[in-house]
Amino acid sequence: MKKRVLNPERLRKVPPQFSWIDHRLVQENYFLRCNHSAWALYLFLTSVADVDGLSYYSDASLMRRLKMDSLGLSASRQQLVQAGLVAYEKPLYQILSLEPVGPARSGPVSVGEILRKAMGGLA
Repeated sequence: MKKRVLNPERLRKVPPQFSWIDHRLVQENYFLRCNHSAWALYLFLTSVADVDGLSYYSDASLMRRLKMDSLGLSASRQQLVQAGLVAYEKPLYQILSLEPVGPARSGPVSVGEILRKAMGGLA
């Protein structure tokens, strides 16, 4: 399929502030590690983080902005921490770099291996 820009007036540019999302989240199946609420928190934190990946928002502010209750926020944060995507020391969040790319695989990945990684190696 040949791609073409659909709306040249709205062509995306790198914003003046520092904010980006690594494409390996999709390519390396990071999305299997957390639920949608955790990814909403990750997207928000990534959007507001500085060049070092740091941001600080109170729980009250995050719950209001993301329409979460305290249990949902806590569970989402814990999923991101366990998945190795975020470090947290109240009130500071750090978006972590993704794990380094390992050696090339020789074959397909089993469902069991994906689940073990998604469960933090506990399955």
